[in-house]
Amino acid sequence: MAGPLYLALVTYLIMLLAVYWHRVRRFHVPVMITIIIFDLGMPFYLFLTRNWYKRLIVNNDIMSFGVWMHFGLLIALFVLYTIQVNAGWQLLKKTDANTLENSRREHHNLARGILLVRALVIISGALLSEPGTGA
Repeated sequence: MAGPLYLALVTYLIMLLAVYWHRVRRFHVPVMITIIIFDLGMPFYLFLTRNWYKRLIVNNDIMSFGVWMHFGLLIALFVLYTIQVNAGWQLLKKTDANTLENSRREHHNLARGILLVRALVIISGALLSEPGTGA
C-alpha cells in the first residue's frame, strides 16, 4: 500500500469518529471540513506526483473498468459533499423546527451515503495502486 492510501485510511477513521461525535460541533465541523478539503486535494497531489501518461495511455489503463469506476465514485463523492455542506449549513443556521428537522434528516442520510461511497473510493484506489511503485 502506498502512503496516500494509508493517509486516506487514517482520515476515514477520523471521519468515523467525527460522525460518532456529531453533537460536539467544535470537533465535528472542523474535522469534516478538513477531510473534504483533503479529498478535494488528493487528486491534485496524485496528478502531480505520478506518471499518469504512462499509466493511462502507454499501459492502456484508460480503458479499464476499475479506472472509470473509481472516477465515477469520486464524482459521486464530490456531489454528495456539495449537498452535505448545504444541509450542514442549514443545520448551523437557526431556522424553524420543521426546516431544522428536515435538514437534520437529510444531513444524517447523506452522511451514510458519504461513508459508503468514500469507503468504496478508498477500496477502488487500493485496487488500482501499483505495489512497489508508490502509485
